[in-house]
Amino acid sequence: MKTESYSPDQLEFDPIEAQKKHRGKKVANQKKNEVLKEKGLHKDLSSSSLKIFGSGYFFNYELSWLKFNERVLAEALSSKNKLLERVKFIGIVCSNLDEFFQKRVGGLKRQQMAGVKSLSVDGMSASDQLKAIRHKVLEMIESYRSCFFKDLVPALAEKGIHIKEYAELSDYQKRVSDRFFQKQIYPIVTPLAVDESHPFPFISNQSLSFAIELQNPKSKEKFFARLKVPANRPRLIQVHRKGNKVILVPIEDLIRTKIDLFFPGMDVLSAHMFRVTRNASVERNEEEADDLLETIEDELRERKFAEIVRLELEADMPKHIKKYLIKNLNINWNDVYEMEGTIGLADAMQVSMLSGYPRLKARNWTPVIHPVLKHEVDEEIPSIFQLIRNGDFMVHHPYHSFALTTQRFIEEAANDPHVLAIKQTLYRTSKDSPLMHSLMHAAEEGKQVAVLVEIKARFDEERNIDWAQKLENCGVHVAYGIPGLKIHTKVTMVVREEADGLRTYCHIGTGNYHPDTAQLYEDLGYFTCDATIASDVTDIFNLLTGYAPDQTFEKLFVAPKHMRKQMTDLILFETAEAKKGKPARIIAKMNSLEDPLIIQRLYEASQAGVKIDLIVRGVCRLIPGKQDLSENIKVHSVIGRFLEHSRIFYFLNGGNHIYAIGSADWMHRNLDARVEAITPIEQPELKKYLQFVLSVYLRDNMQRWILEETGEYERILRKRGERKVATHKVLMNHMKDSALPIPWAG
Repeated sequence: MKTESYSPDQLEFDPIEAQKKHRGKKVANQKKNEVLKEKGLHKDLSSSSLKIFGSGYFFNYELSWLKFNERVLAEALSSKNKLLERVKFIGIVCSNLDEFFQKRVGGLKRQQMAGVKSLSVDGMSASDQLKAIRHKVLEMIESYRSCFFKDLVPALAEKGIHIKEYAELSDYQKRVSDRFFQKQIYPIVTPLAVDESHPFPFISNQSLSFAIELQNPKSKEKFFARLKVPANRPRLIQVHRKGNKVILVPIEDLIRTKIDLFFPGMDVLSAHMFRVTRNASVERNEEEADDLLETIEDELRERKFAEIVRLELEADMPKHIKKYLIKNLNINWNDVYEMEGTIGLADAMQVSMLSGYPRLKARNWTPVIHPVLKHEVDEEIPSIFQLIRNGDFMVHHPYHSFALTTQRFIEEAANDPHVLAIKQTLYRTSKDSPLMHSLMHAAEEGKQVAVLVEIKARFDEERNIDWAQKLENCGVHVAYGIPGLKIHTKVTMVVREEADGLRTYCHIGTGNYHPDTAQLYEDLGYFTCDATIASDVTDIFNLLTGYAPDQTFEKLFVAPKHMRKQMTDLILFETAEAKKGKPARIIAKMNSLEDPLIIQRLYEASQAGVKIDLIVRGVCRLIPGKQDLSENIKVHSVIGRFLEHSRIFYFLNGGNHIYAIGSADWMHRNLDARVEAITPIEQPELKKYLQFVLSVYLRDNMQRWILEETGEYERILRKRGERKVATHKVLMNHMKDSALPIPWAG
């Protein structure tokens, strides 16, 4: 295709077709609600109705998410962090943005294209939000790229980590690079020409590509070609390593230097990088699908070809090439993000993982053995079931070892001849999960094993489908959930035959059964054989695999049918106590706070005088500290080396001190569109530990931010003479010696 015809093109939109899709979705939702009602999982929203609307009552979800990413970026900007930790945070910021565009921006664009006119609860249209997002993202791009190229790259060089272009290498290093190119890159790269017989190629999601302009030296005719950078090769190629000095060359620079080798007989006029991000918010109609597994597999295929929501490209790319890309990728200029220098800095994570630089990284943390599991060298190792019978206990990851608690629980159950059945929910797990192998082994040993696999877990669908098929092949009974609902709860039950009859052992957690993320995500897990909780967990599994329209639960808070009302009732109780002039208190820790109805109840509680502290890692739509609305509410956010992931809830409850942990945030999707479970923690010593943990978060003067009424976050700074309280360090130090008394929990 000749380059003279380059021009930008707008995406065509068929409003009639969009209206048909919108009507079809309404019908599908009606069918979904009928299915949920039949199974006893229909939503109960009767406990509250929303009486507030607009920016005076709610922050925007998308802009609040970007504020969270700014707090992550602040860790990269902070010179208090070790150098390679700062590089790691740059990678996290960029990876977060990739997911944000795929999920959140993708969803807004679908609304915009479908002509949806309804406003968000804070009063913004989809178009308004997209404009605001672009403005904030451009600011963020400028900040993180300046940090990486102007601050971190020179600082890395001072410490012996050099990122160089091919032209800067010594002759010997160039020969090393040349050999790598010939053996590891050239054979697997496929240049794709575009002309009358070769249409513009499909550009896969998040792939790095070169847009190349060629000219025939004889005819002077110009052509376009695309060359994809191989994703199965390292982004940074090590061409020298001696002592503390390492030299890395970006793969794209090496390809650019050698690019004429792919087009012998042609002149390469320009070669510039670009990268696309595609929409992951793919609409599906589960209710009309005969096979849910097949539907999700179809969605994965569709996602690969979904519409583009972002185009990143090098700023010095010739303008006519930019226009040509925009036309053939069927996007507009508002989706284009131009950058000086290389793109795709999520791969900076590769630098942060370099070995041999311990002083440039945070000190390694090895999770400790939970005190309950410790025994003398000459003692017989007790079974995990005996330990649970001795008393309920709670583990806190990554401070406590996942392998020696949660993983051990499954492994012992698989090998114990007295265990008759194992049931587990699976939302996310690792590529080669030991837990899944244990479940397969248990089935092969003749145990009844049932796993509820959530194949709609965003970005993990393919892995979960693969595990589901492997489990089924080994005789595990696999259920794929319920149309319209995600199974997000984290529960496992083990039924064991003992001298006094059958006993059920349970694990209820806040995080996934994922041994890898258990090293990085902060989560809680509760082990119990309490008969009432065991009965509730059994009923959850029966509810998910059968029909139980009148199912009730004695202790657990279970969504979507019951949890909203239970949480609302607890908030209302505190409100009533405050109105009577009695002490009233709420502390809640979660990933995100979004649900408008819960926020309204929190405002009412604040107005009544309830003191409320919310520890929210990410999105928060509640406006704190606003006169006559939320003066008694504070919102805290802790960001650091571990990803805060646990959900903890505390209500004074007239002196009953209710503590609970589980999988659900105060979000509409958790309360109304997912199967979730939250368990009360009733043992005094476990309550005391949760009190200690919450007090650490609220006293943190190193990692904590406070949300202002304006929507800005202010970092809490340690006052002169004040003892340092950094949440993650405090908890690590506490775990190193389990004999330490619990401070601040009086």
